[in-house]
Amino acid sequence: MHLKKTYRDVKEEILRRIRDDIWPPGMLLPGEIEIAAEMGCARATVNRAMRELAEEGVIDRRRKAGTRVNIAPKRQVKFQIPIVRVDIEATGAEYRYALASRERVDAPDWLRARLALAPGTRMLHLECMHYADGQPYQFEDRWISLATVPSAADVDWSVENPNEWLLKTLPFTDAEIRFSATAADEKLGRFLLVSAGAPVFTAERTTWLAEKPVTLARLFFGAGYQMVARY
Repeated sequence: MHLKKTYRDVKEEILRRIRDDIWPPGMLLPGEIEIAAEMGCARATVNRAMRELAEEGVIDRRRKAGTRVNIAPKRQVKFQIPIVRVDIEATGAEYRYALASRERVDAPDWLRARLALAPGTRMLHLECMHYADGQPYQFEDRWISLATVPSAADVDWSVENPNEWLLKTLPFTDAEIRFSATAADEKLGRFLLVSAGAPVFTAERTTWLAEKPVTLARLFFGAGYQMVARY
C-alpha cells in the first residue's frame, strides 16, 4: 500500500532535483499535470508545492510562459543577495577579483556549532579579495558545504567569483545576515590596507536550501564603504 503524497513530499522532491542539478537554474520545469502524474498525486497538491516555492523565491511562475528555476532568487520580502562585482561597477570603478587561499577541510568546531553540522562534514574554505580601481574593497572569508554543493569542489576558484557562482548555480530557501564592526587582525589589515585593531565594517551571511546549509560568508569591507538600503 502506497501512502498518498502530500504537498510537502512534492516540494521536497522538487527541491532535491534542483539541489542535485537535475533541474538547474534557468530550466523550464514540467507542467503541473505532468509532475502530478509522475509523482502519483493530485494536480492541486503540486500547485500548492509550487506556490510555496515561488513565494520562497526558488522558482519563477509566469502565466503562459511556464515555471523556471530562479537563477538569483529574490525572497518575498525582496531580499536579494548583492553581487559585489555589480556593486563596484555601478560606482564606475573597475572590478578585479583575486583568490587568496583554497582548502578542503572538516568543518571546524565553531562552524559545526553555528550550522548544526555533523562531525566530519567536509567544507570548502575560500579566502578572496575584491578590488575597486585597484583598491581593497572587500575581503571574503567563505565556507561552502560540500555535502550540499558537491560541484564546488571542482570549480577553478582562481577564475570564478564564489559570490556570483553560487547565485548562478544554486538557489536558496532561507538566509540570515548579521552586521557588525570587527577589529582587524594582522592578516585582515594586510589585505584591506588598514592597521591591526582598526574597526572594519563586517557582514556575515548564511544561506540554506531546504534546511541544508549552503554557505557561510564573512565579508569585511575596506575604508569608506557605505551600505545603503531602500525599501
